[in-house]
Amino acid sequence: MAIRHFLDLSDAGGNAIAAMLNDAIDRKAARGGWPRGKADRDEPLSGHVLAMIFEKSSTRTRVSFDVAMRQLGGTSLVLDSATTQLGRGESIADTARVLSRMVDAIMIRTDDHAKIEEMARHATVPVINGLTDRSHPCQIVADLLTVLEQGKALPGLELAWLGDGNNVLHSMLEAAALMKFNVRIGTPRGYEPDGDFVALARASGSQVTLTNDAAEAVAGADIVVTDTWVSMGQDHTHNKLAAMAPFQVSDALMSLAKNEARFLHCLPAHVGEEVSESVFEGSQSVVFDEAENRIHAQKTILLWCFGTL
Repeated sequence: MAIRHFLDLSDAGGNAIAAMLNDAIDRKAARGGWPRGKADRDEPLSGHVLAMIFEKSSTRTRVSFDVAMRQLGGTSLVLDSATTQLGRGESIADTARVLSRMVDAIMIRTDDHAKIEEMARHATVPVINGLTDRSHPCQIVADLLTVLEQGKALPGLELAWLGDGNNVLHSMLEAAALMKFNVRIGTPRGYEPDGDFVALARASGSQVTLTNDAAEAVAGADIVVTDTWVSMGQDHTHNKLAAMAPFQVSDALMSLAKNEARFLHCLPAHVGEEVSESVFEGSQSVVFDEAENRIHAQKTILLWCFGTL
């Protein structure tokens, strides 16, 4: 079987993503109130080792992949550029070839998407995108799982995005193309997403609305999503924050969405910037369900990469 890398959602495709979501729902339900470190009954990845490479800071990705491997019966180890030879100039290619002889899969969280593509070209084990500047597919699997848990079907869903046209939005647009939902994108001028992702979603039949009016983006939405306005590694510029201010997810904006709409944020949040405290802590917010679901998303992604789904 060909190596299954998970660099973007399209590596798996819509049918596989649907199977992942169903598996995540089933596995999560089967655990009940078990301790987080207890393995699933079938321990499908017993004896397997995941190497996790972090060139960017992480809380949810680091913990969720570690716990995911434990629950699947495997183990993980953490690497970073500061304490490995990557930090002293060893190539991505050589790192991939060495790790492929020592572990069963590699997850990397980095900046330039070209690095993860290079890793996948030279690795002989699955490579998983834990985040790049271009995309964040693992986050979106958790988001879709959260949406389903709220009783909402994906086909025809109306999802509103407010703020920066960043890597998370790129993966959300890819998900829209695969799972057939619509995306209304409200951004300031000059902060729109990569046009290739917009074109991909539209080519699949998804409706993608680009607007500079936050109210237009949110009106009638089933799901409202935002992210930090300044991503890791970017300067916290006054001009960008000023441009983003009208796109804060406030009570007034949420009132324009459907009554049963839900609010998502991949975290960490800057409460008072991209979202008001009242929305973040309010009854429509499911951000901590979403965060917990990173574990269940990583589990099913790992199982797909190992060919058990």
